[in-house]
Amino acid sequence: MKEYILAINPGSTSTKIGIFKGNEKVLEKKINHDLKDLEIFNNVTDQYEYRLNMIESVLEKEGFALDTFKVVVGRGGLLRPIPAGIYKISDEMIKDLKNAVRGEHASNLGAVIAKGLAEKINVDSFIVDPVAVDEFRDIARISGIPEIERKSLLHALNIRAISYKFSDEINKDFEELNLIAVHLGGGISIAAIEKGRIIDVNNANEMGPFSPERAGELPVGDLAKLCFSGDYIEIEMKKKIKGKAGLVAYLNTNNAIEVEEKIKSGDVYAKLIYDSMAYQIAKEIGKMSTVLKGNVDYIIITGGMAYSDMLVQYIKDMVNFIAPIKIYPGEDELEALNDGALRVLNSREKIKIYEEEVYSND
Repeated sequence: MKEYILAINPGSTSTKIGIFKGNEKVLEKKINHDLKDLEIFNNVTDQYEYRLNMIESVLEKEGFALDTFKVVVGRGGLLRPIPAGIYKISDEMIKDLKNAVRGEHASNLGAVIAKGLAEKINVDSFIVDPVAVDEFRDIARISGIPEIERKSLLHALNIRAISYKFSDEINKDFEELNLIAVHLGGGISIAAIEKGRIIDVNNANEMGPFSPERAGELPVGDLAKLCFSGDYIEIEMKKKIKGKAGLVAYLNTNNAIEVEEKIKSGDVYAKLIYDSMAYQIAKEIGKMSTVLKGNVDYIIITGGMAYSDMLVQYIKDMVNFIAPIKIYPGEDELEALNDGALRVLNSREKIKIYEEEVYSND
C-alpha cells in the first residue's frame, strides 16, 4: 500500500531523507558521504548512482519498501528562474541540472535522485520552491548599471513553508496576505510577499544585510578598489564576500551563540558587530515595507538565528511599528518538502511544468 512520502535533501557532504505519513515524520536519516568518495566525481550530478544506492540501502535497512511511497519529493537546485510552486520533475529540468545552467550545487541532485527513485515504482516526483524562484516585477530588476541585473535568489523553500504555516494558523489564505518574511541563517533573505507572490528580495549571496558568513551590500567604490588592489585574485575576492565575510570576518566565528557569549562576558566590539547585523536586518525589513507601500499584514521571522532572543529583540524594537511580528525559530527543509507535496496532493496548489514556466518567464 502506497502511504508514505519520501523527501530527499542532498547537501555537500551528506544526504538527508525523511519519510512522512501525512504531516507526521516517521523517519529522518542523515547519510554522510566521505570526501574521498566524492572526489572521484567530476560534477555534482555524477554522484547520482552513488547517492541513490546509499538511499536505497538505508530504506531497505529501515524496512521501507519502495512500493510503499506514493510520491518522492526532492530539494530543487540551481534551475533557470521560475515562479514559486511545486514542479513535476521533467526531463528538461534534469537536463538543465546536469548541465549546471546556473552553477554546480549539491541541491542539483535532489530532482535527479527523486525522479530516479520515483520511476522505479511508477509514481510522481516533485521539487518544491527552489532557490531559483523568481517572481520579480521588471521594476525590481533594474540595478543602476545596464550590464548588471538584480536577481532573485532566496531561501524560498523555508520562507514559503513558514508563510503557509502561519496563514493556516490565522485561518487566512496565503494568497490574501501581504507579508515580509525574514530568513536568518548563514545567509539572510528578506522578502516582500504580495498576495502570495515574492515580488522583491535581497539576493541572499550578494545584497541586503551582512550575515554570519556573507558581506551583504558593500560600498561599490571601495569594493572596486579592493578588487583591483592586486592583493587578491578572483577566487579570493569571492570567498571574501561569501564565506569569509560577516561575523566570520569581524569576530572569527559564524556561530551566533558564541558571539552572544562574548557579549555577555563584556566584549564591547562583539556587541557592536552583532547589533550592526541586527540593525541592517531591520533596515532591510523597512525597505521591503515600502515595496508593499506600507500595506504589511505581518512580519514573519524564521531560520536558525531566530532562536537568538538578543538578535530578534533588537529587530523587533526597530520594526514593530510596521506590522505585528511572528517568530518561527529554526528550519526543517525535509518537513518543508513534505508540506509542498501535501499541498499538491490535497489540491491546495496546482502542479507546475518547468518548461512552461521557464519559457513564460524569459
